[in-house]
Amino acid sequence: MQHTPLNAQHRALKARLVDFAGWEMPLNYGSQIEEHHAVRRAAGMFDVSHMLIVDLRGEAVRPFLRRLLANDVAKLQTTGRALYGCMLHEGGGVIDDLIVYFLHEDWFRLVVNAGCAERDLAWIETQRDALAPGVQIRPRRDLAMIAVQGPQAGPKLWQAMPGTQALTQPLKPFAAVTVGDMFIARTGYTGEDGFEVMLPARAAPYFWQALLEAGVQPCGLGARDTLRLEAGLNLMGQDMDERVTPYESGLAWTVDLTDPARDFIGREALLRLPRSRQLTGLILLDRGVLRTKQKVHTAHGEGEVTSGGFSPTLAASIALARLPAQVAAGDEVEVEVRQQRLKARVVKPPFVRHGQPLVQVHTLPST
Repeated sequence: MQHTPLNAQHRALKARLVDFAGWEMPLNYGSQIEEHHAVRRAAGMFDVSHMLIVDLRGEAVRPFLRRLLANDVAKLQTTGRALYGCMLHEGGGVIDDLIVYFLHEDWFRLVVNAGCAERDLAWIETQRDALAPGVQIRPRRDLAMIAVQGPQAGPKLWQAMPGTQALTQPLKPFAAVTVGDMFIARTGYTGEDGFEVMLPARAAPYFWQALLEAGVQPCGLGARDTLRLEAGLNLMGQDMDERVTPYESGLAWTVDLTDPARDFIGREALLRLPRSRQLTGLILLDRGVLRTKQKVHTAHGEGEVTSGGFSPTLAASIALARLPAQVAAGDEVEVEVRQQRLKARVVKPPFVRHGQPLVQVHTLPST
């Protein structure tokens, strides 16, 4: 099993460690609910060093990425700007979702998911060999990454790292700046304001300790999952995979068809395939908990829960579900939970953003 540069810090904090995509990662440090609320109300930090940072360099890197990704890096013209997008195979299915940063005309940076990292790297190298042999690909396992998230993320970061405020406070979402050896991006996976900080692996324990002393709550994978679910953010391997397109995964906005001459991988399939399914939200009205792979019955056919769980902010069970395209927000559906059909309402994600509920919770009276 692989360890991040912060493994000793997790052990010192008595984290509950689990195997996640071959990495020993903290599930929680005591109370998952308290960690969740800390991010919604103040600031929490996550070790996300298991994700893979990949630097691509070369004169042909921009045209290569315009072919590789469904979103268009032609939109990235300012140093530090980033966009979210997907790599697709020729059939239009999602190989992985990622963030790409523009650093220089011959230097872009990708951040890909841990569970797909080796497969992604092999895919990128194969496409590079065929399309742009001069592009250099460098996996950056010499770097660690720590996410600081929540309404107090900025002040806590600036307290922990004096001198960073002037450069990072003006950052807009999906923008980054280099501060010494640190690459600080205003991005995250929680639906809150915050930063993801990439820095040399050897420096990660010192940065983690500085954040701890500034009062930032360490958070594990459990809180990260409930936070991203409330924010309506997809999880690779559950809400999307190689069998579904971005259109079936709530990610149509990441497919850029503006330039008819840009023949990105999977474009032809996306234009040809029917859009018979959609990814949308559910709120459970009956007592119970929504979980992945539960069957959903609608007036237009069956669907399936892709991610589900208890929302600490809403005090209700919520889910993302892939349902027939005809289903609309406000419709009532039934979910099979432990051999019972429980009522749920269809809603448009996100459920929570910047600490505020965006949907109404009306549970049915108990009988």
